[in-house]
Amino acid sequence: MISKRDLAQRLDISLEMADRHGFGDGVSESELAALEQDPPAWLVQSRSNRKKGARPVWVTLTCDVCGYSEAARPKKWWPEFTSVICRQHSSDELPKPADGLHRGYFEGVGSRFVGILDQDL
Repeated sequence: MISKRDLAQRLDISLEMADRHGFGDGVSESELAALEQDPPAWLVQSRSNRKKGARPVWVTLTCDVCGYSEAARPKKWWPEFTSVICRQHSSDELPKPADGLHRGYFEGVGSRFVGILDQDL
């Protein structure tokens, strides 16, 4: 059985859309294969409505220190991070920012990450 979250990631739809179309308990592998083989009109419409270059529905966050990764829904306030690390790591475990760059920290990225942005002052 594929969970609702995994289904949403694999179909590249939001969790809310999965709920709206009756996938609250998830689906079997064969049901997912059938959806991908012959997508319903709402899924075709959803995919066609996406603008080129628009924010993705899901992103993969990967710690630049230990390599742990998870899929998450990107937030509007997320900049293009220079690095992402797990909360338990120290930023000293990353290379120092280049000369003239200031390092900013963004808590609350995904379930356990800190986003790091090196930018001009």
